[in-house]
This record gives sequence, C-alpha cells and structure tokens, in this order.
Amino acid sequence: MVSQKENKTSSVQQLIANSRNQKTKKIVEKAMPTLLFSAAIISILTTFGIVFTLIFETFEFFKRVSITDFLFGTKWLPFSGNEPLFGILPLIAGTLKVTLIAVVVAVPFGIASAIYLSEYASEKTRRIVKPILEVLAGVPTIVYGFFALTFVTPLLQEIVPGLKLFNALSPGIVVGIMILPMITSLSEDAMSSVPNSMREGALALGATKFEVAIKVVLPAALSGIVASVVLAISRAIGETMIVSLAGGSTPKFDLNVTDSIQTMTAYIVQVSTGDAGYGTTIYYSIYSVGFTLFIFTLVMNLLAHYISKRFREVY
Repeated sequence: MVSQKENKTSSVQQLIANSRNQKTKKIVEKAMPTLLFSAAIISILTTFGIVFTLIFETFEFFKRVSITDFLFGTKWLPFSGNEPLFGILPLIAGTLKVTLIAVVVAVPFGIASAIYLSEYASEKTRRIVKPILEVLAGVPTIVYGFFALTFVTPLLQEIVPGLKLFNALSPGIVVGIMILPMITSLSEDAMSSVPNSMREGALALGATKFEVAIKVVLPAALSGIVASVVLAISRAIGETMIVSLAGGSTPKFDLNVTDSIQTMTAYIVQVSTGDAGYGTTIYYSIYSVGFTLFIFTLVMNLLAHYISKRFREVY
C-alpha cells in the first residue's frame, strides 16, 4: 500500500513537472520569434542610421564645396591656408594603388594555396595548415602596419632604387598578405564543396590530377572563388592602419608606387585625430570621403553577390 501511494505521488509530481516544462516551452516558442525579429530590426536600423548620418553630413560638406570640384579635382589640399582644395581623385588614386598591389599579391598565392589544400594536401596537412592561415587573418592590422614600415620597406629599399620610407608598394604587399587567408579559406571551401563524382569522372577519362584541379574543380567552384576575391578587394579598399603607418600622408594623383601616398582611410584617420575642429569644412570632409569609401565597398559587395549568383546559374 505504501509503495502504491509513493508511486501515485511521484506520478503526480512528474505530471506537474511535465506540465510546467510544456508551459515554459510554449512561452519560449512564442517569445523567440519576437526577440529574433527585434534583433534583425535593430541591425537594420543601425545600418540605416549609419548611412543617413553619412548622407546628412556629406550634404553639409557639399554646401561649402562644389561637388564637381570634389569628384574631378586632382589636388587634395584641405589644410592649405589660402585656398583649400578638395579634389578626391588623389585619395582614390592612393587607395587603388594599394588595392591593386594587394590583389596582385593575394589572388595568385591565395588561389594556389586553395588548390593545394583542396586537391593535394592530406587530411592531416589540411587540419594543420588551414587553421594557421585563419589565425593569420586575426592578426591586428596595426601589427601589419609596423611590419610593413620596419621590415618590408627597408627590405624593398635594398631591391627597389629610390623607394621612399613611405610608399604605396610596401603597404600594398602587406595588405595582400593580410587578405590572402580570406581568399584561401573561402576558395578552399568552394572547391571542397565540388562533388567527388566530377573529379572521379575526369580521372576516369584520363585527366591528370592537375588537369582535374584546373579544368574541372576550378570552373565548378568559380562562383565561390570570385566572390572571395571581390570580398577581399573590399577589405583591402577599407584597410586603415597599414596604409596610415606605412603609406604616408601625401595625396598624389599619379601612378608612382615608390613615393608617399594617402588613401581615403588614412585621411579620415589624420583628421579624426584632432587636426580639424568640429563644424569646419575639413571636419565635414571626412564624411564626404567616408561616403565615397562606402560607395566603393557597397559596389564591390553587390558585384560579389551578382557574380556569385551569375556563375552559380551557369555551373
């Protein structure tokens, strides 16, 4: 009799506990969509807030400076006491020089590394090498900047005659090293997702392993590879500390990579450190430069999305 009463008591307690658990689960299920929706809305509102701030302050700048002079001017002399000049082309030229050098360094080595990891490396080697590359991507950019200034530049001065202490070549190479892990990792992921049946079919037809990698796997993974390259270019365009430390602060509208330059991000850093007072034309110029940089990165991201979608439809 006692054991029966104990069983009935434990059964009732279990039913009560189950009922409470069910109520808790129902509350969580009802609350989670609202919480997740709130998180999404906060992200969207934050993005719109940043964009509207850039647009508003940029319009304030263009009330003082002609948009034609800004877009097509070839001299950027905002601190000139007599007649400040705000032609954005020298800053764009400096940014593009660094970015192009970075692409020349990162794309061949990044894709080659991805092909090795995907098609040639053993599983053990892949587990060791890939995390090392991904750790390289986590190195603070200011460390890369000092590396470019104190190691890469003196080394290049022994090879390239006339190379100045501040130049476009050294930060371009180091930015390429910085974005290389991004290209390697994303491209390797894209190649690894290619079905093995495609590799086996090509090998069965007499193709070599290299031919399979270049003529089968690479085209099949092209959407992911191109997207990784475009995203890496966006990262290179927006790089700040490396170009600020090793590039210099002399905006020039030319193709010379051995002389001092200034990129859009480096100019923003220069003014933000206190070289201009609040409400001045120079102060508002950082928003106009920031908005130009935003347009560049937005176009690159849209291009990456389009290319990825386009090539995915083909293959």
